[in-house]
Amino acid sequence: MSSIITNNSAMVALQTLKNINSELGKTQNAISTGKDIATAKDGSAIWAISRVMEADVAGFNAVSDSLALGEATVAVASAAAEQVVNVLEDIKELAISANSENVDFAKIQADIEERVAQVASIIGAAQFNGANLLATDVDGSGATGLTVLSSLDRVGSAAPTASTFTVATVDFEADIDLGTNLTAITDATTAATALGEIETFLQTAIDGAAALGASGKRIEDQGNFVSKLTDAMKSGIGALVDTNMEAASARLQALQTQQQLGVQALSIANQAPQTILQLFR
Repeated sequence: MSSIITNNSAMVALQTLKNINSELGKTQNAISTGKDIATAKDGSAIWAISRVMEADVAGFNAVSDSLALGEATVAVASAAAEQVVNVLEDIKELAISANSENVDFAKIQADIEERVAQVASIIGAAQFNGANLLATDVDGSGATGLTVLSSLDRVGSAAPTASTFTVATVDFEADIDLGTNLTAITDATTAATALGEIETFLQTAIDGAAALGASGKRIEDQGNFVSKLTDAMKSGIGALVDTNMEAASARLQALQTQQQLGVQALSIANQAPQTILQLFR
């Protein structure tokens, strides 16, 4: 039955064209934004996963900042500790030279006192952002170590938990207090005593510098790991939501062709009622 009121062919052609235009709009949006899943309505499950992962990436960026701050703090303390070792070695040489009867003990002691002051100055200046790992009180508030945020751990759907580790002070301030605990050299006997004391201080300084070096290496390695982990997570997010440009380009051309054909099909369907006029001639 033919009707001039209801054109079923035109309705089918119009619906088809609407679907084509809708898909074309989605493809154009995916190309312009670079994302197949840009909003929740584009794919709620994938969008939700990507948003959680993006939040974790932001968290790991904060972890990287914390590790960088910790690494810098330890690096300053480590450099200072190594310099203390160097100065103590100089003091040891002076003490050795004083183990003789034909030397000027007063001048040797004066030289040692200058280096003792230098050690104290190095220990006091070995701070970064207010934290000094060579001091008894690391941050001026009673802390005995530096807490570094190292990671975010997530199990299943539970909220992530922060992982930290602490770099303990090597406490050169108390353990290498040369001004109080080093015997003044006035003769060969006191020189021998001072030499033994300096040897103990030197070993303490070497152990402390080694401990700081190990902590610095740990922080550096953790920073590298977090950086690689963050890159891997970003890659994973991209695999979930980013547009495949090669596929999108091919789909765009196909939809544009379908759109042209849909317009022609609708035009043909709209002309169909005109054939009814031939029935009345």
